[in-house]
Amino acid sequence: QVQLVESGGGLVQAGGSLRLSCAASGRSFSSNTMGWFRQAPGKEREFVAAIRWTGGRTYYAESVKGRFTIAGDNAKNSMYLQMNSLKPEDTAVYYCAGTTRITNYATPETYSYWGQGTQVTVSS
Repeated sequence: QVQLVESGGGLVQAGGSLRLSCAASGRSFSSNTMGWFRQAPGKEREFVAAIRWTGGRTYYAESVKGRFTIAGDNAKNSMYLQMNSLKPEDTAVYYCAGTTRITNYATPETYSYWGQGTQVTVSS
């Protein structure tokens, strides 16, 4: 069974930074693409960023482009999300996810594995 565990969330003032981590474990873990999603109260889960393990190509939502950076460490089966210049509208529960697919990376239904989420709160 594959497990994804996020960490690094917290409370930060607008303009500040946070770094989220996602550690993957479990038998035969194999994902071609991993991503970060977020969900604010009363809103649908939305795509934030994704990375392909092979080649390291990255993808970002327009709302975070230039502020967030996704990175992966194959040796550690870990993924990170560096979030800079945070805004109050970035407040949400952030989830990491994994899939063996390499297409439709921005769609939650593409992903088979999900973490439990970590809360990020940005105060104004």
